[in-house]
Amino acid sequence: MSSSLNLSLTDELRSFVDANSGDGTLYATPSEFVRDLLRQRKSQQEAQAIRGGILEGYRDALAGRVVEFDGDLLKVLKKAKS
Repeated sequence: MSSSLNLSLTDELRSFVDANSGDGTLYATPSEFVRDLLRQRKSQQEAQAIRGGILEGYRDALAGRVVEFDGDLLKVLKKAKS
């Protein structure tokens, strides 16, 4: 399912979009270019969240907040709840 979104752009941004879409570019239309930019930004935000989780785990490990893992994740999670 898709939906439309109308955007107002400054002349500078419109020129940027036009320069990156159409003949001789990777994107046939401005919409394709903008969609790809949005996908890239979404991916960056997801990666940032993952990096944050890794950093949090590293800090926990440095602070001694660790549990021994025997290969059974469900068991560890149940133990953590209680």
